[in-house]
Amino acid sequence: MSPHASKPSRPVNINVQILAIMIFNFANYLTIGLPLAVLPGYVHDSLGFSAFWAGVAISMQYFATLISRPHAGRYADVLGPKKVVLIGLFGCLLSGVFYLVAVAFGASPAISLALLCVGRLVLGVGQSFAGTGSTLWGIGRVGSLHIGKVISWSGVVTYGAMAIGAPLGVWIVHLGGLASLSLCIIGIALAALLLAMTKPDVAKGTSTVIPFRQVLGKVLPYGLVLGLASTGFGVIATFITLFYAAKGWSGGAFALTLFSTAFVGMRLLFPNSINRFGGQRVAMVCFCFETLGLLLVWCAAAPLMALLGAMLTGAGFSLVFPALGVVAVKRLPQQNQGSALATYTAFMDLSLGITGPLAGILMTHAGVSSIYLASAFAVCLSAALVLRRVKKEKSWVTE
Repeated sequence: MSPHASKPSRPVNINVQILAIMIFNFANYLTIGLPLAVLPGYVHDSLGFSAFWAGVAISMQYFATLISRPHAGRYADVLGPKKVVLIGLFGCLLSGVFYLVAVAFGASPAISLALLCVGRLVLGVGQSFAGTGSTLWGIGRVGSLHIGKVISWSGVVTYGAMAIGAPLGVWIVHLGGLASLSLCIIGIALAALLLAMTKPDVAKGTSTVIPFRQVLGKVLPYGLVLGLASTGFGVIATFITLFYAAKGWSGGAFALTLFSTAFVGMRLLFPNSINRFGGQRVAMVCFCFETLGLLLVWCAAAPLMALLGAMLTGAGFSLVFPALGVVAVKRLPQQNQGSALATYTAFMDLSLGITGPLAGILMTHAGVSSIYLASAFAVCLSAALVLRRVKKEKSWVTE
């Protein structure tokens, strides 16, 4: 990795060093969270397109992230993580520009939707570069021994930004429309970009890069489980506001906030649970909570029940990524763990990219509530896969 990886850091300073870099991932996800609760409604209500196209517009970001994620890891090895973060933040800035132009073409719905989709694509690339780059930048500063801590803090700032961004975006749009929100996104990305330029980079890796096929083979079992479990996040983040609207309730954005707050809270309350109990055991418990939360949203007869479901879904999904991620990343040599992390994360990107359009089709034919039942089934399937893997490992040990 870098010279910093071999230097011991005092425990008191580790979190400070990590957060000094994770602030850029916070800005990255703040630009994602701000429009998340308002864009589906804008596409569906203001532009007049169906729920399917609302899902497509949101999911364009995830597909772009999926495609660009492996490249982000590879470029971080070649160029250094700082430059990758700068590229990512510039992509976040451009997304705000495209949103702003889309508003100007609001009288032409097809053009406006196309511009929004381009903005989502650019944001997806920005997300993968800024997110992957900041994580590798953080690992480079504190050393690979603290990779689990870096991943956990990355999730905290990610969903902390989502918790703040969703209701803040609704409030900004209420005051000044989507144009004002676009300008806020541009300003946040620009400020983060200028600050990142002042931070020192870490040394680039010099080891031979393992072929992607080999990395994929090592990470695949855990990536598939992550992908199935990520559908819970996908249906909450993309469609909870439409779910509330269909029920005639208000407070859909607050459900996103509760989801993200529960996610962050679990990371902060149980920072050592993975090391203490093992990643796969922690994941199994998480799947139970996530499934229960999704079922509560599915059968919600009142807003409070849906809010509780969103909160349980966020709490359950919280530790899935680091619990299985630490196991997946450590299956490869230390010098190639950046590629492993990027590949593992790509499964969540793939899941979110598929979830939007499929959920849009399902809710068109079976109602908006059906997507939460389908997601609960997917999470149960992920639990079954982990349980099967645990049983195989036990049989290998006994042999």
